Amino acid sequence: MNIRARLLAISLSANLVLGGLLLAGFVAPNVQTSFNPEIDLPVIAPSARIHPLAAVDGSVTIGELVFVAPGASIRGDEGQNIVIGNYSNVQDGVVIHGLETFEGGYELFQNEVEVAGKKYSVYIGDRVSLAHQSQVHGPARVGDDTMIGMQALVFRAQIGDHVVIEPGAKLIGVTVAPGRYVPALSIITRQEQADALPVITDGYAYREWNDSVVRVNTQLARAGQPLPLNR
Repeated sequence: MNIRARLLAISLSANLVLGGLLLAGFVAPNVQTSFNPEIDLPVIAPSARIHPLAAVDGSVTIGELVFVAPGASIRGDEGQNIVIGNYSNVQDGVVIHGLETFEGGYELFQNEVEVAGKKYSVYIGDRVSLAHQSQVHGPARVGDDTMIGMQALVFRAQIGDHVVIEPGAKLIGVTVAPGRYVPALSIITRQEQADALPVITDGYAYREWNDSVVRVNTQLARAGQPLPLNR
């Protein structure tokens, strides 16, 4: 092997090692703490695509054909477990996190949601879209086929199926029935406000918004090359 070939081989090897270290740093186990004594590594479906500039750590489960975009942060290091259902998408700058669910060996039920008899910090259903810079902070549940618009916030809330949360809306401490929409920039903190939210009708402008977003992001997940260190 001549000098040029040797230098090329060394360069390629160094790039592979550095690339592996870089990618490994973004999908990682949680650290051990008083509120999270168990070390968990994210469980990510083989068909999901996690961008190298996204961060996923701890007790997180990600379903099939989920796309997680650059700058997204999914932290299962405090509230446990965080679940993201099949065909959902977590777009640029999204934050998913939860309040502590254990402390000193005791389960903090007030910081959990229950779905099908199981407890979670954050549960996001199938075909859910979390648009740019939105936040879901547990305890929280988001039902299937729901759209969370740009810079919206869901905290200590339960959102039904087929809901549209328009950009900038905030929902705190409430339950939203299926098939409702939350107007842009609304702040919903009382249950009577949530109960009065309008029903999605055939004439609602954003009725098909989530379908379109899911279709696009599922293709992004399907087209992306799986990163072996994310598995």
